[in-house]
Amino acid sequence: MKVYGNTTGLKPNQMKRLENLYRRKIPADRIINPEFARALTEISLEIKRQIGAIIDRRGAVQFIVVGDHAMIVIPDLSRHRAGGTRFRGLRLIHTHLKGESLSRDDLTDLALLKFDLIAAVGVGDDGLPGDVFVAHLLPENGSGDVWTEWEPESVHDLDEDFDELISSLEEEFARTFRARKVKKGEGAILIGCYSDQDNNPEDSMAELKELCGTAGLSVVDTVMQKRSKVDPKWVLGQGKLKNVVIRAMQRDADLLVFDGELKPAQVDNITDFTELKVIDRTQVILDIFARRAKSRQGKIQVELAQLNYMLPRLVRKNTAMSRLTGGIGGRGPGETKLEINRRRVRDRINRLEKEIQGLERERGQQRALRVRKELPIISIIGYTNAGKSTLLNTLTKSNVDAQNMLFATLDPSSRRLRFPREIEVIVTDTVGFIRDLPKELMAAFSATLDELKIADLLLHVVDVSDPLFRDRINAVNDILRELDLLDIPLLLAFNKMDKIVTHEALKRAEKFDAVLISAIDTKTLTPLIARLEEEMTLVIESEKKGNIYPLETSSPIEA
Repeated sequence: MKVYGNTTGLKPNQMKRLENLYRRKIPADRIINPEFARALTEISLEIKRQIGAIIDRRGAVQFIVVGDHAMIVIPDLSRHRAGGTRFRGLRLIHTHLKGESLSRDDLTDLALLKFDLIAAVGVGDDGLPGDVFVAHLLPENGSGDVWTEWEPESVHDLDEDFDELISSLEEEFARTFRARKVKKGEGAILIGCYSDQDNNPEDSMAELKELCGTAGLSVVDTVMQKRSKVDPKWVLGQGKLKNVVIRAMQRDADLLVFDGELKPAQVDNITDFTELKVIDRTQVILDIFARRAKSRQGKIQVELAQLNYMLPRLVRKNTAMSRLTGGIGGRGPGETKLEINRRRVRDRINRLEKEIQGLERERGQQRALRVRKELPIISIIGYTNAGKSTLLNTLTKSNVDAQNMLFATLDPSSRRLRFPREIEVIVTDTVGFIRDLPKELMAAFSATLDELKIADLLLHVVDVSDPLFRDRINAVNDILRELDLLDIPLLLAFNKMDKIVTHEALKRAEKFDAVLISAIDTKTLTPLIARLEEEMTLVIESEKKGNIYPLETSSPIEA
């Protein structure tokens, strides 16, 4: 029988009395009985420290915790899990030496740890129990209250039927959740912490929300905070994070999604604090890519990106990773499960990198064949969901998968296109770009992005109806710069003209020397085809003369 917490300096007979508390049992229909309350208060007065008992619904004592004069520290409760509409199945009864009411920390623990209820028993000068202060959680309500506190009562008058109380509370929580619209996927709270230097945080959060929708998550709430400096441990700051966890409980959220990339230590700290699943923007994008990958190459590239992201985050040991192993293939007794996981991930990364190298050679041969055929290549690029695949289908009368969602295309597709003057070219569709594309994906998709390096022309498709189209153009240009592709000729095509007022679309296209189109309407593509044919004619003539085609490339655009 282990006594947790601050036991330093306690006498052997005091430790024995604390251990004997485990032998006591509370009636299942009582919050606490007078006999148990007196046993707590008498020893609490003697040692001048708070004592807490964590009790399950059968009335059995699961933990005895010793604190100091002002508080106790709750031990690890991970083996007692709480569900979306269920509490943890544990109640906390602890002493207050001065007979004070429940503290803010007590109530926060109630919410964060989803206790059935929490009670503080006052310690009288004679060691007898004083008033009992009780609080329990409330389902989401119009008042915004998270918990309710009862009027203090004597332990002898505390006759509330505990079983009936908890059953009715959990039924009310379940009824509240059922009354809401049924979630399609895991419920997520989106969290953004931005500094004063961050531009357009609302737009960044809106994009994260769209990413989560594409990943199959149901966004139940968003939280945004501006700070002069992001908290290195909690991102938001501990106080704000407590409020987020309480909101997650009320809204039946399963996970927290942070805008930006979290450091491994931050993930560990937040996960330990909340017991909720914690992911970041990079993980959402990686998950979308994993769902979309169809070809062998695409699946290998995504798995490689996921493993490279995961490896530095395999840094913690826990009870599930403490087993020892040995034998063939191991380094002998003493290698932990965590170390084995890291080694296996590194081995898998090495194998995948070799497979990608082989695929790069195959693609290199295919590219060389296209070059030998002397067919000019037009590569369609652009921000994700700008309409690239739809444009490829309309131009070439093909049926490449095109959906109104982010990253619908991962595997490059190539089709032939013959212009009216009998000029034949190859048009390729590529993976969509996005702001702050994870470096792991950039590395893993290097073979795919190499396709752009042999292009004679980059056709940059932009959603002209997007209020942030300037930012989208700049984000694509940043990636082109990173890939060292800014020297390739580029033509802007402003798509989705049907979704914006005509005069505004014309104004935007004229300002950026772009061709205005609607990829779903072939009639609007005539100017684009003419412009492409003109550019390809120049490419062919230039190549015949051995010159480099000098079409001016796009430069970053001021917002």
